[in-house]
Amino acid sequence: MLRGTTDLPLHYGSSPRWLFDRMKKLAKALTEILILEYGKKTFLERLSDPYWFQCFACSLGFDWHSSGTTTVTLAALKEALKESEFSQELVVCGGKGKTSRKTPEEIRENAEKINLSDKKTEELVRASRLAAKVDNAALQDGFSLYHHSFIFTSEGFWCIIQQGMNDRWARRYHWLGKQDLDFVNEPHTGIISDTLVRPLNMVAKEAEEARKASVELAKEKPFFLEKEVKKHRLVMQKEHYMQTKEIKISRKILEKIYNSNPQNYEELLLVEGTGPTTIRALALLSNLIYGTELSWRDPCKYAFAHGGKDGWPYPVNKKQYDKSIEILQHAIKNAKIGNKERLEALKRIKHFISW
Repeated sequence: MLRGTTDLPLHYGSSPRWLFDRMKKLAKALTEILILEYGKKTFLERLSDPYWFQCFACSLGFDWHSSGTTTVTLAALKEALKESEFSQELVVCGGKGKTSRKTPEEIRENAEKINLSDKKTEELVRASRLAAKVDNAALQDGFSLYHHSFIFTSEGFWCIIQQGMNDRWARRYHWLGKQDLDFVNEPHTGIISDTLVRPLNMVAKEAEEARKASVELAKEKPFFLEKEVKKHRLVMQKEHYMQTKEIKISRKILEKIYNSNPQNYEELLLVEGTGPTTIRALALLSNLIYGTELSWRDPCKYAFAHGGKDGWPYPVNKKQYDKSIEILQHAIKNAKIGNKERLEALKRIKHFISW
C-alpha cells in the first residue's frame, strides 16, 4: 500500500447542487465570523496562505485532493459573499474558464458599487491582468491557467487565487496585494502542486538581469530579433517541458512590443499578445547574447496534503497547520448555522487533527 504521498487529479463534471448549497451556506457563516473576529484584511491574508485555504476548503466539505478544491470552494465563496452582511465590503470576481476572462469587467462593476476611486479600480484591474500574465507566461511550468479569482475589499486590499492544469494535474497560485509587492520578483505567497517540474522561471530573484536584458531586447527592431531567433534555432533545455519544440517568434507581436516601448518587465508582460513564446525567445536571446543567468527553479513549495507524514515531499508544517485548524474551529463554533452543519464541519476538522 502506497503511503505518504498525495495526488491532485483533474476531476471533470460539476459539484452536486446539494453539496454546493451547503458549502455556500457554511462559507457565508465562516466568512462572516472570521471577518468580525479578525477583519477583512486578515481574511485575505488567510486566503492567500495555501495551508489555510486548503483547510478552509476541507472544512466546507469538498474533496481534499481534487482540482475542484479550488474552483468549487471559490465559487461557493463568491456566491456566499453576495448574500453576506459584508456584500458591500468584500467581493470575489472571476472564476473558471470563460468567467475568468470577465474578471476586469467584474472588478470595475463591483468597485463602482463599493465606491472605490477610478484610480484604485484600474490598479486592481492591472494587478489581475499582471498576475495572470506572470503565471501563464513569465513562470513557464507547463500548467495553463483556467481559473482566476480576484478578491478585494472596499479599502482596496486584494488577493488572487488562480489555478492551472496540464494533462493530468493541477497547480494553484496564491498572491497577496502587499504594498511592497514586486510582481516580477518572487511575487507569490505560495504555489502548491504535487508535481515538481523544471520551469523557465523569469520571476525568480536570480533572473533579474535576464528580465532587464529582455526589456532591452524588446526595444530592438523586430527584424533584428527575428534574425537572431533563426540564427540560433532556439530550443529549450532538454529538462524543460517545451524541450521538443523549436521556438518561433511573431513579427506582429514584436512590432507591437517595439511600438509600446516598455520601460520594465511588467510593462513588457502587459503588452497585448505577449505570451509564453515571446517571453521564452527573449529570455533565451538574453542568455545567448548577454550571458544573463536564467532560472530553472520551480517555486512550488507546498503539496495539496500540506506535506507528508513520512516527510515527503517535505515535512508537515505543524505550527502553521494547527493555527489554521484553531482559527477554523473557532469560526465554526461561533458560526450562524444549524447544529447539524456545525457538527459536520467540526468532524471534518477533527479528522485533520487525528491525521
